[in-house]
Amino acid sequence: MMTQSKSRQRGLSFLGLLFIGGLLAVGGVITAQVVPTVIEYRAVVNAANKASGGNTIAEIRSIFDKAAAIDDIKSINGKELEISKEGDKIVVSFAYQREIHLVGPGYLTLKYSGRSL
Repeated sequence: MMTQSKSRQRGLSFLGLLFIGGLLAVGGVITAQVVPTVIEYRAVVNAANKASGGNTIAEIRSIFDKAAAIDDIKSINGKELEISKEGDKIVVSFAYQREIHLVGPGYLTLKYSGRSL
């Protein structure tokens, strides 16, 4: 007597494919909204590093505002910077947050902070 082994079907069902596709789409939309904020954060860090070369508080804020205008930084301005001196080095610190609307009353809040090198 010969018995044939039944092979099981393998693969992904159509509903499983739709579910995974939906998750990937939502992840892609969120990523597409987060990436510009990360790019802006890097621009803020660069502007803070440039501004730390100033001698007075007003000059530091002015240098930052000029760099912010060039790099299209809208989340923070020169007035919101914390300027301190550590030894003989001027340190420019900043902190801000961005909110991304997801759905209904839901928001994704990203908090960014940093300081000049």
